[in-house]
Amino acid sequence: MITLLYDGSFDGLLTAVFEVFEYRYKDVEIFSKEKFYQENIFAEIHDVITQSDKAERVFNKLEQNIGRSGIHQLLKVFLSEDPSLEQLILSAIKQSIQHPTVNILQNYADDDILAISKICKSVDRERHRMTAFVRFEKMQDDVFFAKIDPDFNVLPLIRKHFKDRYQDQKWMIYDLKRNYGILYDLETCDFFYPEEKLDLNQYQQQFHEQENQYQKLWQRYFTKTNIVERKNLKLHIQHVPRRYWKYLTEKW
Repeated sequence: MITLLYDGSFDGLLTAVFEVFEYRYKDVEIFSKEKFYQENIFAEIHDVITQSDKAERVFNKLEQNIGRSGIHQLLKVFLSEDPSLEQLILSAIKQSIQHPTVNILQNYADDDILAISKICKSVDRERHRMTAFVRFEKMQDDVFFAKIDPDFNVLPLIRKHFKDRYQDQKWMIYDLKRNYGILYDLETCDFFYPEEKLDLNQYQQQFHEQENQYQKLWQRYFTKTNIVERKNLKLHIQHVPRRYWKYLTEKW
């Protein structure tokens, strides 16, 4: 067994896949360096150095065989952070090369392809809920700030949605679990990676005065318009699961 270790990036993973074929490795496994724990001291380790040209060659081959939509599915698997994501993506790429004229991502009789389909559905569901339940709070510097901690790393998948929807105001979305975010400054929309995790206590002290007033007003409105006799908690939870309540001002 040969173990390939990469830097945890999507380009790094594609580089690792390229080198599986380049060196004709047969019995292989791929891990990110951050998540790898060596149990077998005799295992052969191959350290992958990310190379954009190798990653691009794999990307171009995939685009030819499964199209951009297929690549997008594999990206969702990567962002799912599933423990077997590397092996699933490697399996799909191998199959796409073996059967270049077939849409292998629709071959649900294959266990790996079926697993990829299920993961994509879960990631899509989380992406949709993040676009629906994210709540921005106005800060003292007039930037609108939102914090999230989704089950999957969906921030790259919701970036375009918010960029297109909120073009006239500065905003930030920060992933508490993964300690990075998106910043839109009216001109560019880029990822940012702070050195330290967000201090929630200090963060709340930076609220704009209007934000505190708005939250109180919205909570009061929600309480007044809530009809107790028509309350259906079971149905409510079906549409708004409890784990998303922490994003909603009216639930605080």
